[in-house]
Amino acid sequence: MIQRLRFVPARLLQAVPVIFGVTLLVFFMAHLLPGDPAVAILGEHATAARVTELRKQLGLDQPIWTQYFLFLGRLVGGDLGTSLTYQQPVSGLVLSAIPVTLSLLFFAVVLCLVISIPLAGIAATAPGKGRDLGVRIYTLLGQGMPQFWVGIMLILLFAVNLRIFPVGGFGDTPLDHVYYLTLPALTMAIAMSPTIIRSLRSSTINVLGSEYVATARSKGAGGMPLFRGHVLRNAAIPTVSILGVNLGYLVGGSLVIEKVFALPGLGSLMINAIFTRDFPTIQAVALFVALFVVIVGILTDVVYTVLDPRVDLSSKVAA
Repeated sequence: MIQRLRFVPARLLQAVPVIFGVTLLVFFMAHLLPGDPAVAILGEHATAARVTELRKQLGLDQPIWTQYFLFLGRLVGGDLGTSLTYQQPVSGLVLSAIPVTLSLLFFAVVLCLVISIPLAGIAATAPGKGRDLGVRIYTLLGQGMPQFWVGIMLILLFAVNLRIFPVGGFGDTPLDHVYYLTLPALTMAIAMSPTIIRSLRSSTINVLGSEYVATARSKGAGGMPLFRGHVLRNAAIPTVSILGVNLGYLVGGSLVIEKVFALPGLGSLMINAIFTRDFPTIQAVALFVALFVVIVGILTDVVYTVLDPRVDLSSKVAA
C-alpha cells in the first residue's frame, strides 16, 4: 500500500506552481476591485491628506509589482500580512474561521451521502419505474435551485415558521455547533446530492448487471448484504472522483451559504474583506481555498487507490 502511494509527494510538488499561480491571480484581481481601501477604512468624508497618509502607511502608494513581491516575500516567510480592516494578523483571522468552514463542509458531505446513497440505490434497483422517475425528478430540481434560495427557503420553513432550527449563528458548544450547522449543511447537501445520485445510480446499475453480482446471487446472496458487500464499494469507485471534484465547488458555495446563515467562517470573512477592500484577507482566504482544493484532490486519489487496487498512480508519477 505504501509503495502505491508514492505519488503523494510528487503531487505536493506539483501543487507549488499552482499555488504560485493562485497568488498571482488573486493579488491582481483583488487590486482590480473598485474603490480605495484607505477610503473604505476612513470613510467617505475623510480628507485627501488623511487618505494619502494612510495609503502610505499601508504601502498602497507603491507600484503594484512592488506590492506583489513584498506580499510574496512575506508569504514565503509564513507571514500573510495584516488585515487592513481589523488591524491584526490575517493568519489569526483565517485560523479562527477555518474550523467553522471545515465543520460545515464535513457535515454537508455526511448529509449528502445520507441522502444520495439510499436514493441512488432505490433508483438503480428499479430503473425506468416510478421510484426511479421520482429520484430523477429530485435530481433535476436539486440542480436547478440556487443554493442561496434553498437556504432562504429552509430558514423560512424550519427557523421562522416551525422554529425547529435557529436562523443563524454558530453556537458555543459542540452540540450547539451541530444544531446551528444543520440547515446550512443541508442546503449544501441538497445542492451537491443530485450529481452524486446520478453518478452512483449509473454505476450501481452497471455493477448490478455484472457477472460477479450474478454469481453472488446464485450462491444465495441478496438484499442489503449483497448491496453492501458486492455492489456499494464497486459502484462508489467512480463516484469518489466526482465527490472530490464537487468538494472544490462546495467550498465556493460555502462562501455564500455562510453569509446567508451568519456563520463566522471563511465565507463571511471573504465577503466582508471584499466590501472593505481588505486585500491581505482576500488573498489569505483565496490561498487557503486553493490549498484545500489541492489537498482534496490528493486525498481523492488516495481513496480511489484504496477502493480499487487495480489503480496504481505511483507508476504514472514514476513514468
